[in-house]
Amino acid sequence: MTMTQKILAAKSGLRRVEAGQLIEAELDMVLGSDVTSPVAISEFENAGLSKVFSKEKIALVMDHFTPNKDIKAAEQCKKVREFAKKHEIANFFDVGEMGVEHVLLPEKGLVKAGDCVVGADSHTCTYGALGAFSTGVGSTDMAFAMATGKAWFKVPEAIRVALKGRMSENVSGKDVVLHLIGKIGVDGALYKSLEFVGDGVLHLSIEDRFTIANMVVEAGAKNGIFPVDDKAAAYMKTAGAGAYDVFEADAGAEYCGEVAIDLPNVRRTVAFPHLPENTRPVDEIKEKIMIDQVVIGSCTNGHYSDLEIAARVLKGEKTAVRCIIIPATQKIYLEAVKNGLVEIFVNAGAIVSTPTCGPCLGGHMGILAAGEKAVSTTNRNFVGRMGHPKSEVFLSSPYTAALAAVNGFIGGAI
Repeated sequence: MTMTQKILAAKSGLRRVEAGQLIEAELDMVLGSDVTSPVAISEFENAGLSKVFSKEKIALVMDHFTPNKDIKAAEQCKKVREFAKKHEIANFFDVGEMGVEHVLLPEKGLVKAGDCVVGADSHTCTYGALGAFSTGVGSTDMAFAMATGKAWFKVPEAIRVALKGRMSENVSGKDVVLHLIGKIGVDGALYKSLEFVGDGVLHLSIEDRFTIANMVVEAGAKNGIFPVDDKAAAYMKTAGAGAYDVFEADAGAEYCGEVAIDLPNVRRTVAFPHLPENTRPVDEIKEKIMIDQVVIGSCTNGHYSDLEIAARVLKGEKTAVRCIIIPATQKIYLEAVKNGLVEIFVNAGAIVSTPTCGPCLGGHMGILAAGEKAVSTTNRNFVGRMGHPKSEVFLSSPYTAALAAVNGFIGGAI
């Protein structure tokens, strides 16, 4: 069995599972946000459900539209707050405590190796960086997961992604995953598990792994997963994750495909509108594409190390366009303040926001008008993703985004 199949077998009480098999698995965490939880709560109540399966294994994070951006957002959050209070949900995170959910949960030690996690958000696949099986589900599935602690899955086939060597200077996990999506396409791993292996994994920071696992869904994957090594173990220990289970793929595990990536050959990469697969290496963009805004943050690239990279580029510089920087959690925000990163950002002409998903989904804190172009470290650049349908989003790493903020453009062989 593959790594993912072993976790699913263990969680469903079976000795073995095979690709395509339907199973019912026990869940270690059920996640919802202020956007998806209200729908799940309505389904929970409409079905006549009255009790959650666990007060500790449900996490509700108010991160998309909080602090409340308008009346509708306020009503959504109120509904979740009342549900959390009624059912005594231990892991309820609101203004002042919340962060972008897929960075916050690992930081709090709420997800760990060997776990089976579902969340009513497609980027729940992030936790595969720690060796967990995690995937997004719909709000109706979330409702019944909150009640039963179980979910059904079709066991996915797996693609083996062999990472070799070490990344070049100023190249990051974001460039690697954009390179991968550009290589296999947005449906190249449809309902498959992307299992990352090879000596290149050892050279990836845990933040790089989070970024890569976060965006496997942009290739259509059910989940992405990394082996549990010393870096993953150290992260979980620091986060206070507690005991965890390590699963390793069998030597004879069956894969439906393999992709090899030589990390030294991966260059800084940008995904052009309007699909994450529409990628081009930065040094091949000969024309200067003038931009109006830069966003650095999100569940993909709002880690402290991402802010450090941006600060290194912005120090002593002035931004040529609007630049919005969003630490993913309060802890990261505070660390950025203590270590002088926020001062660098403000002196450069950027603004620093409270943790939020905000502009990533066209919610608030950086909506684009018709004809505007943005470089963003977020994960999607679909039509109208960050605002007006006639706006454009270019996805990049924090380094490339910060450089674009200073220059006011991407391309021009910079």
